Amino acid sequence: MSIFNALIQLIRRDEDGQGLAEYALILALIAIVAIVALIFLGTQISGILNTVGQSV
Repeated sequence: MSIFNALIQLIRRDEDGQGLAEYALILALIAIVAIVALIFLGTQISGILNTVGQSV
């Protein structure tokens, strides 16, 4: 019975890794969205920056 209790305590202490994994998934999702946005809007942003750079 004490082995079973020790196993339960070990599982309860492992909650920090779960939170870290959730933050990693959120960060990966944000990175994917940023990359996709740069792929689709990259030429437009480049044109705007070139216009601003030439006017300065």
